[in-house]
Amino acid sequence: MNWAAINFDWNQARALLATVEEGSLSAAARALNQTQPTLGRQVAALEEELGIVLFERSGRNLLPTPAAREIAAHVRRMGEAATAISLAASGQSKSLEGVVRISATEMYGAKVMPSFVAALHESHPGIVIEIVATNALSDLRQREADIAIRNTDPKDPDMIARRLFEETGGLFATADLIRKHGPFRTVEDLRHAPFVGFASTSGVVEELRKRQVPVTEANFVASSENHLVHWEMACAGIGIGLNGADIGALADGMIPVLPEAVHFEFPVWLVAPRELKTNPRVRLVFDALIAHLSSFKSSGRAPKFARELPLDDAFDA
Repeated sequence: MNWAAINFDWNQARALLATVEEGSLSAAARALNQTQPTLGRQVAALEEELGIVLFERSGRNLLPTPAAREIAAHVRRMGEAATAISLAASGQSKSLEGVVRISATEMYGAKVMPSFVAALHESHPGIVIEIVATNALSDLRQREADIAIRNTDPKDPDMIARRLFEETGGLFATADLIRKHGPFRTVEDLRHAPFVGFASTSGVVEELRKRQVPVTEANFVASSENHLVHWEMACAGIGIGLNGADIGALADGMIPVLPEAVHFEFPVWLVAPRELKTNPRVRLVFDALIAHLSSFKSSGRAPKFARELPLDDAFDA
């Protein structure tokens, strides 16, 4: 190893990579939780250290030079190695105190996880739970989360996964909407009913038509890519909304619409990196999540966790 050749600042290199991948200094600063001037100084310092131009301005855009892209490719590999080191170190930690990040969908994050966090804090106050509420798949390899609740089958062999149950989703509406546009006795009765959609209304239309619901995009009077906003609009009586049956049942005044005829099935998985198997803190949270989600599925209520929840073989199941 030529130690004399390693003379750059990792923070500067990270600033370069973030700017290349995020597309602007402002976006990179947000991703790294820094101010834009600080990030700009780091990039400028790296340019001076290397003696090359890394970015060129085109109007209001910041374009990486070919040199920047080449260097960023090397820095990206360094970042992946640093993440692997962090993951391996976390796996060796024996402490039951610290942060555990859990990735969940927006609906699960808002409607299911608060009761879990409250119960776990009561039994293990030293564990701090951070909820990453997103409908995108968090990258567990890049430590975007320690544990993920997912609705798709995990494909990565380096992940530990536990299939918890099959969730059922369906249509929900307020009593006022049903009185105004119903009654809904068959799917044909939904032909002129108002719906609340998601970002891709055409995708929702396609899935509903697969279930013989005779709707078009004209039925959708509002939409949002945020599932919480979608649900709140449905609860406000704007249109029929979609949700998981268990979460939908929690909302006062929301009535299932033709649940036998129109329903969706999707699995609920719990996933974590294999390197974290030996981390007692993550294992405890993983096992507690299994108990919580299973109890929620069966009763809609959160369990009380024992002070010392046993570390069973949930990771290996």
